[in-house]
Amino acid sequence: MLDVDLTPLSPEALDIAREGVRRNGNGDGDGAMLSNELIEFMEVAVAREASDIHLVPGYPPTLRIHGQLRPIADAVLDADQTRSMVATLLPERLRASLSHAKNFDCSVSLPYRGTECRFRASLYLSQGSWCACLRHIPTEIPGLEWLGFPLELGERLVAHRNGLIILTGVTGSGKTSSLASLINLLRQDPTKRILTVEEPIEYLHPAGTGGIVTQREVGRDVDSFADGLKHGLRQDPDVILVGEIRDRETAQMAISAAETGHLIFTTLHTRDAKGALTRLVDIFPQDAQDDIRGQLAMSLRSVVCQHLLPAADEDERRILALEVLHANLAVQVAIRTGKIETIESAVQTGKRDGMWSLDDDLQRLLKVGKITLETARRFAKDPNSIVATTNAWE
Repeated sequence: MLDVDLTPLSPEALDIAREGVRRNGNGDGDGAMLSNELIEFMEVAVAREASDIHLVPGYPPTLRIHGQLRPIADAVLDADQTRSMVATLLPERLRASLSHAKNFDCSVSLPYRGTECRFRASLYLSQGSWCACLRHIPTEIPGLEWLGFPLELGERLVAHRNGLIILTGVTGSGKTSSLASLINLLRQDPTKRILTVEEPIEYLHPAGTGGIVTQREVGRDVDSFADGLKHGLRQDPDVILVGEIRDRETAQMAISAAETGHLIFTTLHTRDAKGALTRLVDIFPQDAQDDIRGQLAMSLRSVVCQHLLPAADEDERRILALEVLHANLAVQVAIRTGKIETIESAVQTGKRDGMWSLDDDLQRLLKVGKITLETARRFAKDPNSIVATTNAWE
C-alpha cells in the first residue's frame, strides 16, 4: 500500500482524469495508455514534491525527495510489472522497438489538481529487465531567483549577442531548469528568435507575447542534435539551445555557429568548469585540437558549473552552488595554448570580471546558513579552505 493519502480529487473526478491520461497521457501525443498503478505513483510523486520516480524490479517503487531515496510501498516490483509500465509509457511510434531496443527517452503528462504535470522518462534495461526513471518537470518555468541562480549572472549571460555559453554539472544538478529560466528571460525581448533542440522536450515555452520560440525534439521532430542544429541555422535564429553536446559533429557546428553570430546555449556533464573545456576539446582527434582550441578561445563566453547540495534544513529543497567562468583574456590564452590547468587560477584572479570558484560559493552559502559545514567541506575542492562562521550550521 502507498503511504500517503491521495484525496485531491473526488473519486468520480479521479476516474475521469485517469481515463483521460490512460488514453492521452503520453507527452509525445501518440495516445499512450498509462496503467492506473503508474498514474498513482506519478500522483504521489507530485504530491510529495519528488524530483524522480524509480521503478526497478526487486525494489519497491521509490521517490527521490530533496536528494534522498524514499520507498512509497512495502511490496517490491517484479519484472513483468515494470515491463508493463514501460510499455504504457512509450509513444506508439516507439512501442514496436521494445523487443530489441535497450534505452528510450520520452515525456509523459497527466492532469493533477487542475493542471498538467509532466515527466521526463528514461526507460532502460538492467540484467534483461525493464526499468524506468521518471523526472518530474514543474508545470511553470521557475524564475532564476527561485532556483538560487543569481539574476545578475543570468542577465549577463542572455545579454551576449553571440558566442557559446556552457552549463555543466553532474546529472541531476538542475541544468535543464536553469536553461529553461534563461530562455524564458531571453524571450522577454520580442526581437529574439529562439530555437531549442532537446531530447526530450521538458519545459514547454508556450506561444504568446515576446520572442518566437520553437522547440524540436530529437527522435520526433529531428533525427539528432547535429541535424537539428544544421537545419536550425536556416531558420533565422538569434539564439539556439542545444540540449547536450555528445559528438564531434554537434560540437563543431555549435562552435562554428557561435563564431558566426549566433548565441548558443548547451550543456555538458562534468564536475567543474575546467573539465567542461577539456571534455569539449577531447571530443576531437588530436590533430584537430589546436584549431578547435583557437575557435573555442574566440567563441566561448561563459561556463557555469552547477551543484545541488543538501540544505541545512533537511525538509527544504536542495541548494544551488555555482562555479562561474567568463572568457576574459587570461582564460582565452589558457584555452588557446592548451594550458587548461591554469583555468582555476584565472578564476581566482578574475573576481573583478564576475568569476567565482565553487569554494567561494560554498563559503557564501555556509555564511548565510543555507548549508552545513560538513556539506561545504564535502563538496569543496579544497576542504581546508572552508572555515566555520558564526551563522554556520554545524
